[in-house]
This record gives sequence, structure tokens and C-alpha cells, in this order.
Amino acid sequence: MIPDQLFVPTAAALQAALVTALSPTRLEVIDESAAHAGHAGANGLGYGTHFRVRIASPAFTGKSRVAQHRLVYDALRNFTDAGLHALAIEILT
Repeated sequence: MIPDQLFVPTAAALQAALVTALSPTRLEVIDESAAHAGHAGANGLGYGTHFRVRIASPAFTGKSRVAQHRLVYDALRNFTDAGLHALAIEILT
């Protein structure tokens, strides 16, 4: 397995992983970490812990909301293992 330090949670890195895994037709990754300073999971740096993902993908077709979210979580598993604390997912149509 590749060491976790290679999966530093940044908006660009999460976006690249989602593009590779899900070939989205629409994608927006927003780092909301600064708004969560002092909250559980915050790293004190103001970035890299709390993200919002807005995504549309053909991979979601015919799947339940839970299954759609699972695809996103699976695509980002290495980042959660490396410190991504919170992820808000918005599935777009």
C-alpha cells in the first residue's frame, strides 16, 4: 500500500481522485476547514480536514443515495485514512 502521507487532503487532490474513480460530469470540491477551526477533527491549520463535494456522475445512475455516497467515500478512503475528518456530499442530477 502507498504510504498515507501521499494522500494529503487538499481540494485538488480530492478532485483528482474523484475524477479518476467516478468520471464526473460535474464536480466541485470545497475546503470548508477554516469554518471549523476549533471543532473536532480540525488540525489547527485551517485546511485539509472538512470538505464539501458536489458531484454528478454516470456511475450513480440507478443507485440509491446511500450507494452513491458509498462510491464517493470509497474513492476518498485514502484521504480519510490520512486525516480527512468531515465530508459533506451533494449528489447533483
